[in-house]
Amino acid sequence: MDADAEADEHGLARDLGGGEYAADCQARVAFEVLSNRWDSVIVYVLGESGPMRPRALITRIGGISPKVLNEALRRLEYNGLVVRQAYAEAPPRVDYSLTEAGLALLGPIHAMGAWAGRYTETVLAAQARFAPRDDCLDRG
Repeated sequence: MDADAEADEHGLARDLGGGEYAADCQARVAFEVLSNRWDSVIVYVLGESGPMRPRALITRIGGISPKVLNEALRRLEYNGLVVRQAYAEAPPRVDYSLTEAGLALLGPIHAMGAWAGRYTETVLAAQARFAPRDDCLDRG
């Protein structure tokens, strides 16, 4: 945070000059960490089930390819949300589990799930109303 900003009660940067979401806002890091569609699902499953092997994650989650799962696990490990534990066994075994930071995300993920349960129909209805204008959207 820069010198002209202070954190509010949620740890979000509040620019004293009026620009609430400055480029260095810590909330942006949190949003970016879980911006991939699979990352929060993986964190949720590991939080509910404990350490798991990649194959067990694929089975539990469904609809995710091994390649996409591997990319997501690497990203989560890079961001400090999961830890990879390799065992010197034959055949080789690898388990993934949540770090303290990953465990701390379970509350916000549950809150997002509750929000989704309440507002999914509203969002889908809004998207359906907007569909005739889809050609003007930049999906970049």
